[in-house]
Amino acid sequence: MTIPGFGEVAERLRRSTVQVQTHGRGQGVGSGVIWSGDGLIITNAHVARGSATRVALWDGSTHEASVVSRDARRDLASLKIPASGLPAATPGNSSALRVGELVIAVGNPLGFIGALTTGVVHSLPGRQLWVTADVRLAPGNSGGPLADAQGRVIGINTMIAGGLALAVPSNAVGQFLKGQSGPSLGVTLQPTPLRDGRFGFLLLKVDPGSAAEAASLMIGDLLVGAGGQPFASLDDLHGAIETSGETLDLQFLRGDRRATRSTAVRLRNRRPEAA
Repeated sequence: MTIPGFGEVAERLRRSTVQVQTHGRGQGVGSGVIWSGDGLIITNAHVARGSATRVALWDGSTHEASVVSRDARRDLASLKIPASGLPAATPGNSSALRVGELVIAVGNPLGFIGALTTGVVHSLPGRQLWVTADVRLAPGNSGGPLADAQGRVIGINTMIAGGLALAVPSNAVGQFLKGQSGPSLGVTLQPTPLRDGRFGFLLLKVDPGSAAEAASLMIGDLLVGAGGQPFASLDDLHGAIETSGETLDLQFLRGDRRATRSTAVRLRNRRPEAA
């Protein structure tokens, strides 16, 4: 079997990467991955939150996209465009990754279409829920592929924290597409490093009817701990949600942020939202 060279792998990844443009409320530009040739696109939930969505392909064509489902907890969304015969990416097994392995990220940062950067895996999913890699990302990379040296997509790039790129593992994408989802707060969060090595999560959006809304959490609140334990890393909140049972005791700051408040959140198991 002939092993493809790096140039061939990079070209395939670029052709499988799209630009996602949202308009209206929540407008912005991000990236996405062609998951199947019949027009299924995977991106981040925070990318696909506008009232209207268009997808631009590598060949320059653009298509109106419908949002099929969203999972704000894992920051994933699936889109559908009216097209066929598209150059779909090859999903990889994120559980087979090793620390130090070469990875490739493709996206559309700062208006540069099909920009590519390389690095190595820094840490793997486990207690933490992300693949982290030392690849250089910028606004516009969100939703694009993180692939191994063979071009197999092993993650969806989501954010930067502590100088490292964080990607949703490809195996989590498979679960998302099967309609599997764990307990959810129903919020959109922005990780925020705090003083003394602590970590916080700023609430950017609270979904109507969500567990967070029922607990009276509000946009602008800063989550700083759970069960009396302050967050020290990006994964601590997700770990607390997964292990808390039906009720999660959250600590947060509001307003002038001088006093720490607490609320009990009754978590709800949710399927990804149908759009």
